[in-house]
Amino acid sequence: MTLAPRFLVKLIASYRMRHLQRRLRGRDSAGQQRAFAALMAAHAHTEFGRQHGLGPRTAYADYRTQVPLRTPGDFKGWVERMAAGATDVLWPGRCRFFVYTAGTVDGTPKPLPATPAMLAHYRAALGDALLLHAAQTGQPELFAGRHLHIGASTALNESGGAYAGYLDAMVPLALSEWSEKNLYAPPRAVARLPEGEEKMRAVAEKCSNWDVRLVAGTPSSLAALAEATRAHHSTDKRRVQHLRAVWPKLACCLHSGSILGIFADDLRANLGPDVALHELYAGAEGIYAAQDGDTGAGLRLLTDHGLFFEFLPARELADADLSTLGNRCVSLADVQPNVEYALIVSTPAGLCRCLVGDTVMFVSTKPARLVFTGRTKLQLNSFAERVSEREVTAALLAVCARNEWTPVNFHVAPYFTRMVPRPQGCHEWWIELRPGTVRTPTGPLLAAELDLELSRHQLDYTGRRANGALEAPLVRLVMPGTFNEWTRLHGLREGAGKFARCRSDRLVADQLAGIARFHTQPPVRSS
Repeated sequence: MTLAPRFLVKLIASYRMRHLQRRLRGRDSAGQQRAFAALMAAHAHTEFGRQHGLGPRTAYADYRTQVPLRTPGDFKGWVERMAAGATDVLWPGRCRFFVYTAGTVDGTPKPLPATPAMLAHYRAALGDALLLHAAQTGQPELFAGRHLHIGASTALNESGGAYAGYLDAMVPLALSEWSEKNLYAPPRAVARLPEGEEKMRAVAEKCSNWDVRLVAGTPSSLAALAEATRAHHSTDKRRVQHLRAVWPKLACCLHSGSILGIFADDLRANLGPDVALHELYAGAEGIYAAQDGDTGAGLRLLTDHGLFFEFLPARELADADLSTLGNRCVSLADVQPNVEYALIVSTPAGLCRCLVGDTVMFVSTKPARLVFTGRTKLQLNSFAERVSEREVTAALLAVCARNEWTPVNFHVAPYFTRMVPRPQGCHEWWIELRPGTVRTPTGPLLAAELDLELSRHQLDYTGRRANGALEAPLVRLVMPGTFNEWTRLHGLREGAGKFARCRSDRLVADQLAGIARFHTQPPVRSS
């Protein structure tokens, strides 16, 4: 239980829920105007702002022309100076804390500033994301118990007075004193352990008698927690099946980091009955959106929490120089539903017009709700087909549902048959299915159904199949444990944890081929 009286916690939570609902009835554009004005006022006192002519009177039209688009890596020089102790570089004052990006694309996490204003953003946005769930369900009791965060180590790496860690390490820094005492779990000593079996055993042991109301983590980390919890609590006479058997008041699972897709059923089984899934869309650059309705209805963009959002039509990114695309971005006021955009943020960490590397699509604009569709550099586009992670996931789920197969994991890559006069080939699917199905799956059967499913719903795919640039897909069914072995051998470092479901190169595919003992991509024909 929490240290504060339960009735007082519920009273305060109910008040904040009502206040948030009133704010959400306001215009998203008003929140964005406030965020933009605050950022421009702050940049009047920074070296970056002076270099780009930013100040309280800067209009958005001027901002678009004066500040080019950048990736997180493009801020490296400024960030290194901040880490060395320089002040007023990207943000007023000195920054002592830094947060690593996930490093999903190249496996190299990059440090970004976690200024006091950025930590305040994390705190406010995360708190409102949880209030959205409480408001949706009418359950302020969520705040009367512990919130168990499962993820990377919260330990910080120190160098020259600067401290760096993954986003998991920023959560304790951002919490208020009350939240840390009354809500946060596990104990700090356990939270500082690296991700792995030892940490999960420690959580299962130390937190077993706590009143846990919420768990937060990726599907894989929560599966590991469920396994450790079953092992710790099960006896010859009693077999613990899920987390709710240990924490009977567990009501919510906060998940982030990937498209839930193929992991949804396993996650629900590990959680137990009547545990609601609540999605958060976040990264090192900020907390962008949170679920405020039914699953599948899109995530509510958090427009009044200090981030200023811009959106670049994803098609503009293909083979283009990023520095030339600044004027092609649109603000939230001008986005259209059902158009795929690259997400761009300006943040109270001092990042201006930062391309975070994600693509999104709005399902509604008033209010602003979106879905994550994939990564800008991790789409299938070798044959100009522009197929996203969300689309390949949806296709596989549809095919497996029809045939009562259960996917465990998958990856899709291009398989080239020739490169000139133009690239030609197919999609190569690497799929691991759960054993014990009634209908025996085969590669050719899966390939035919996946081809049909994508052709029904993806116009670019249909066009490339029709003109012969894209051949029928190839499916490799792999043995159980293949993807776990890939994670062991090639997985990203702790805290990064986002597996690429599709890539336009063969990096992951050829690594899987080595594990599964398939041949790697042979040399393609030159004519």
